[in-house]
Amino acid sequence: MRKIALFGTSADPPTAGHQAILSWLSQHFDYVAVWASDNPFKSHQTPLEHRSAMLRLLIQDIEPPRHNISLHPELSSPRTLITVEQAKKQWPDADLTLTIGADLVTQLSTWYRIKDLLQQVKLLVIPRPGYPLKDNDLAELRQLGATIAIADLTGPAISSTAYREAGQAEALSPTVEAYIHQEQLYACQDTAPKRVPIR
Repeated sequence: MRKIALFGTSADPPTAGHQAILSWLSQHFDYVAVWASDNPFKSHQTPLEHRSAMLRLLIQDIEPPRHNISLHPELSSPRTLITVEQAKKQWPDADLTLTIGADLVTQLSTWYRIKDLLQQVKLLVIPRPGYPLKDNDLAELRQLGATIAIADLTGPAISSTAYREAGQAEALSPTVEAYIHQEQLYACQDTAPKRVPIR
């Protein structure tokens, strides 16, 4: 059975952290479906079409190139259940795994029709600095029906929020940074510090 990772993100903007996760997923799954979406728990600074365009650039920037990652804007929905139902229609015989960051674990139980969602996909949690995974939170999700795996990957200590609030250009790939400047998407891009290499 084909194993497909589903990875939706606000991508406001997409960062090197997202890129590292996608690269890891591409090495552990047969296919990775990616989309930018509106998260009902967040306020977004940039229209969805720009976030989707930046995500496409980020995927193209992955080195070495990964040919099993594709952008699927048709999966975008504020309701993850709707996304998963669409994915099941598109790949009816696949084994689907929903990928989430550790920062969403405590929020997940409040998602729209969460029990129905967890019956249709496995969960893969990506550890994130500053968001420790607690046994009781994972136990609560398992009680709701979740099948959970924890990725042996910790995303870089960079975030979209850090870029929006502090203009940390090192969080971005060069093409995404260029797109932001071209489209004048974030106020911080006017005062962003010069790029420094990521170590």
